[in-house]
Amino acid sequence: MKRNIIFAGLTLLIASGCSSSYQRSELQTPEVKLDRNLGVLISTPENGWYEQTEYQNSGRMTANAVRSAFSKNAQKVTVTSDCEAMKCLETIDSEMFGYYVQPIILHWEDRSTEWSGKSDKLEIQIITYDTKTKKEIGNSTYSGQSKWATFGGDHPQDLLAEPTNQYVESLYK
Repeated sequence: MKRNIIFAGLTLLIASGCSSSYQRSELQTPEVKLDRNLGVLISTPENGWYEQTEYQNSGRMTANAVRSAFSKNAQKVTVTSDCEAMKCLETIDSEMFGYYVQPIILHWEDRSTEWSGKSDKLEIQIITYDTKTKKEIGNSTYSGQSKWATFGGDHPQDLLAEPTNQYVESLYK
């Protein structure tokens, strides 16, 4: 009997360590669904940091994950590194792009999970604007934490696709 309880406990521990977890919170829920015919311009966020470490190319990886998610829903999607935040919104061609998307890296933590037992962590905010009205039409934050049993293969960028795709899908459905 004790052996069965120990085996069940170990199975539960291993199973819970084999999947990443995500949380999302809506800071502003879009009142209407986005139009698939309107173009989307995505800015490249600044690289993520944790303590004294800057994670090179994390901004580019984040922008590319957001581009990939929007590309499944919109006809024209472009990533830019030429403009930032509100400056970008003010200069955007609203005939070419109906939406401006500003991803922001709030937390980026790459850990040696297999050695330390500490999970990789990620927190991203995505703000969506209507380029004609210059108003915020969506604002969401999501976070992810890697699985415990990574065997050395996971990084924060591996946590981007699933929650980004889910969020962008919700904007269009």
